[in-house]
Amino acid sequence: MNFAKFFIDRPIFATVISIITMIIGGLAYFNLPIEQYPQVAPPTIQVTATYPGANAETLAATVATPIEQEINGVEGMLYMLSQSTADGRMTLTITFELGTDMDQAQVLVQNRVAIAEPRLPESVRRLGVTTRKNSPDLMLVINLFSPDGTYDQTYIGNYAVLQIRDRIRRIDGVGDILLFGASEYAMRIWLDPDLIQSFDMTAGDVLNALRSQNVQVASGILNQTPQPKQNYFEYSIQTQ
Repeated sequence: MNFAKFFIDRPIFATVISIITMIIGGLAYFNLPIEQYPQVAPPTIQVTATYPGANAETLAATVATPIEQEINGVEGMLYMLSQSTADGRMTLTITFELGTDMDQAQVLVQNRVAIAEPRLPESVRRLGVTTRKNSPDLMLVINLFSPDGTYDQTYIGNYAVLQIRDRIRRIDGVGDILLFGASEYAMRIWLDPDLIQSFDMTAGDVLNALRSQNVQVASGILNQTPQPKQNYFEYSIQTQ
């Protein structure tokens, strides 16, 4: 049968078929996984940890190595890259095969990290080991600056952390935000090693003293039940 002649002799039937095809295609368009560019870069999971005061060599030996040994061979992994910096920060990037379910991959990596955590230093466990989904593709780069120089980089970076970062993270499709050169407000203390030695102290002793004084204490409530002679008001105590 000559299909071309069949439809030419029946123009109404051909028109109806064309309209139905267009309607079905239009409805299917909203359910098809369409991207402007195909996914070329493989998905990655990033594990970060911080060891205050440690150099890169110590960090690699005490933090990076135990985590790498446990994560190595996780399902769907292609390779991993570890970076230990002199400021005590370790970043381990695990690259997975294309098409890997990132939610499942994150759970698998977190399970391996949990196995390695008892072998990590106490300060690293206290600060926590973070596991996040990470895409090597940058969607948008935003530059913040003060036109008249009123605010410095620290102020602008702290403003971005407090006012901008969380709002952008709530946008659908945003995986993570990386702040370049930004640092939150903090206190840095320089210690005189000779003076500390004369008092027979270490840097850890000073750190423990600071932690013991920098505590938000739950002071309690006055006139709370089961007070035998309870008055009309309860007073919540707030201390410095």
